[in-house]
Amino acid sequence: MIRIAVASEGNQVTEHFGHCRNFQIFDAEEGRISGSFSLDNPGHRPGFLPNFLHDQGVKVIISGGMGGSAAELFNGHGIEVVVGAQGDARTAAEAYLAGDLVSTGSVCQEHEHADQCED
Repeated sequence: MIRIAVASEGNQVTEHFGHCRNFQIFDAEEGRISGSFSLDNPGHRPGFLPNFLHDQGVKVIISGGMGGSAAELFNGHGIEVVVGAQGDARTAAEAYLAGDLVSTGSVCQEHEHADQCED
């Protein structure tokens, strides 16, 4: 089984990982989603969410964008980071499983626009 988290606003992929409303969690087996649930974002604090999602068993995080330090923390936990996604969260997870969702690498390196992109 693989567990995928999609940073979301309801059922839609959010552009800004750290400030998402919730995480849509999808469990997949043999390339198909076998279960799903939603987790409320417990709050944005530097370094917290990568640890929180790791503790939930997440192996892949999908988002519209993400700060570089968050991406590094996820990678340190062996969690694959896929950024540049948009639209419906389940559709994004299914596209990932099908090999059709490729990370754009749109990791925010500078936080001059902190209201738009946070790690």
